[in-house]
Amino acid sequence: MICIKADVPQAICDIDDELKAIYHSKDTVCIWTFKTRPDRNQFMDDTAGMSKSDREKHFEMFYL
Repeated sequence: MICIKADVPQAICDIDDELKAIYHSKDTVCIWTFKTRPDRNQFMDDTAGMSKSDREKHFEMFYL
């Protein structure tokens, strides 16, 4: 396990973990939040293997 200290806003901590998708690279951590678990799971299935920018575009197209 690798832990990286961060000041995560309480609003993010309050969201059910099953409604969050997390992506990281060497210099970025992204947390996408969803209204339902099926939406989150569909996002994970649809974006597997995508780059961060492609995931961002996919999220904006289908979940905003």
